[in-house]
Amino acid sequence: MKYKRLSKEQFEELHQEFINFLSTQSITADEWQNIKEETPEVAEQELDVFSDLVWEGVLTHARYLENISPQHLYLFELNSEDIRLIGLKISEDSVDITTAEGYEWLRENLLDDRVEIFQGKKAYSEDILLDRFGLIEQGAIITKGELFRYFDQLVG
Repeated sequence: MKYKRLSKEQFEELHQEFINFLSTQSITADEWQNIKEETPEVAEQELDVFSDLVWEGVLTHARYLENISPQHLYLFELNSEDIRLIGLKISEDSVDITTAEGYEWLRENLLDDRVEIFQGKKAYSEDILLDRFGLIEQGAIITKGELFRYFDQLVG
């Protein structure tokens, strides 16, 4: 398995897609039930293969990621050649930008010395999708990129 297995909830959401996946391998519902009962290790392998296919599709189409913690904001733009980063670090311990009040403080104090804004760029390794997945494993979520574009205009 290259990425990680989808959760039970994710499999439930993708139930029809999983049925389609099994049918591409000519596995009927009855055969799937039989596989689960008689050769659970084969069933596990099928779940893993399907999970990897889903992750590959998601990671291929992802363009922006965000990782927000109380004192940091990491915004990523996933380009074809590299990953661009716009980061913010808050050096005011009483501010938690994951809350509405903290985010409002950030908006009002963006040019304050307690807010450090930095940028970076990193080339992908040999496996672009695994690099993207690594950011998600570290807590980033896929977004539409509104925050990245907003801060890109500010610092660009």
